[in-house]
Amino acid sequence: MLTDTARRQLEEQGFLALPGFLSEAVVERFRARVDELFALEGDGSGSEFKQEPGARRLANMVDKGELFEKVIETPEILECIETVLGPDFKLSSLNVRSASPQSNSGQPLHVDSGELPDEHGNSVCNSVWMLDDFTEQNGALRVVPGSHRWMRKPEPGAKVEGEVLVTGKAGTVVVMNAHVWHGGTDNRTDHPRRAMHVYYIRGDKPQQQYQKQWVRAEVQARLSPTGRKLLALDDPRNDELSAVGSGKSGFMK
Repeated sequence: MLTDTARRQLEEQGFLALPGFLSEAVVERFRARVDELFALEGDGSGSEFKQEPGARRLANMVDKGELFEKVIETPEILECIETVLGPDFKLSSLNVRSASPQSNSGQPLHVDSGELPDEHGNSVCNSVWMLDDFTEQNGALRVVPGSHRWMRKPEPGAKVEGEVLVTGKAGTVVVMNAHVWHGGTDNRTDHPRRAMHVYYIRGDKPQQQYQKQWVRAEVQARLSPTGRKLLALDDPRNDELSAVGSGKSGFMK
């Protein structure tokens, strides 16, 4: 379903924005559930993964509603993920990050999970689902196009020529080769900036959140075959990899 132009941008620039991917009604359903979970979890929100100054987080989202169970197997997004990672990939984690109003929510440039491409190619690919408009003022994503090919990580505090700000309307999805140097920016508005991060990793790497452990049995039981495959529930490699370092994944949005 990807056009040649879109595929080329994803391969060469390292990211691809898909405006209007979600309808307003679907965005509102995600917002409502996210806000409900923030209220329910309170100060403990995000503790399954990480908490951070200047932003609120939710983690382990596959376990928190059928909306999230379904979103991980969106065909158009999976096609983009396969373009980056090849056919052997799985979900690493599904988290929410909300840049708090009037906060220093900016992040240093980083690559997800601290990973660089190796002899097998790319190993990490993220998708950022905008639940609010991303603007120049409210903590939008910044990326350095083409940096996924540099085979190195950014130095702390790095400022790089050619960096671009990825803005867009709520409902836009940005698929990103997560070896690209990127980071969130400060939210200088009076409103939160919410986004889902549906993050995939190559099959031979440990998940950021070991889904077999985190997702309840009743949720696992109702997953589709595609969902089970994406969570690597029946992949013996994944059980071995979980002992290596699930959660030891470095900086992420």
